[in-house]
Amino acid sequence: MFDRFIVEEQFGWRVAENCPNALRILDTIDLHTLRLARQKASKENKEFQPSDLYSETAKREIASILRCDVSLLISEIEIEILQNHFKIDAKILYYLPFLVDSIDEKTIENLPKFHERKDFIFIGNFLHEPNWNAVQYLKETLWPLIKKELPEASLLIYGAYPSQKVWQLHKPEDRFLILGRAHNAATEVKKARVVLAPVRFGAGAKGKLIEAMQSGTPSITTTVGAESMHGTLPWNGIITDGEQEIAKGAVQLYQDEILWQKAQQNGIEIINQRYSKSLFGNGFISHILSIQENIEQHRMDNFMGSILLHHTLSSTKYMSRWIEEKNKTK
Repeated sequence: MFDRFIVEEQFGWRVAENCPNALRILDTIDLHTLRLARQKASKENKEFQPSDLYSETAKREIASILRCDVSLLISEIEIEILQNHFKIDAKILYYLPFLVDSIDEKTIENLPKFHERKDFIFIGNFLHEPNWNAVQYLKETLWPLIKKELPEASLLIYGAYPSQKVWQLHKPEDRFLILGRAHNAATEVKKARVVLAPVRFGAGAKGKLIEAMQSGTPSITTTVGAESMHGTLPWNGIITDGEQEIAKGAVQLYQDEILWQKAQQNGIEIINQRYSKSLFGNGFISHILSIQENIEQHRMDNFMGSILLHHTLSSTKYMSRWIEEKNKTK
């Protein structure tokens, strides 16, 4: 299994050369092609267009997907993009969302209640550009609007790898608190009343929003944030994109106990109906075993991938060795 296409580029040739019968699985994590295209559009203050997908990153990532026997995708939207825009055969794509334990009645009973919680929370690795952008958006635009209506509430920002530019946003006088890496993220999320996740670009499914649902904590997020996460089920809170709408929704969700309780229940339903291990575990194992048993036919059906592997094996191999030698000199 390759952890993202960059790893497949470097090590895929080793597997193909030395273990030709081994099943090659690419874990995309998220579709980098989509995330970086949206990021570029956001920085250029323009609306994302499908034509933005056709980048140098796309050429590399799509090539990696074609060279592998199966690629795991965490978002149904990303599978649609790969099939509709890049004409990738569905046989080499597999939807595998986060796999978590179902939430039973006993777990629900033990969750902190509305009046036992306080404050807003955001959690995200600061090295991940969508997270850093969201924190800046919160500090500069959203939190002043929310704090004006809820002066006693605080916003707790947790995340690994905070740099000096992140710590500079720490403003206790504004109740905007940068707290670094959480010792136990789930514990902190359970204490909070609302998760704020104003993600303006990105891809894949958002772990912070899964964690919010597991913790019984409603969230307010954007269309991109909730993308492909809830299917036709009602969201674990509020989905909206305008800054005024986000602020208004955050205040409403924070104050309205009935709305909050309904949002919490929605999140539990999403977890149990879309992310429970029991729904996907056995099916995934069966799918992998089926491909293994029919690997020759599977690869013939993906003949374009075989051609690509044949013609790029040597160049990728020597590029990888060049990287190795370069790293040795550091």
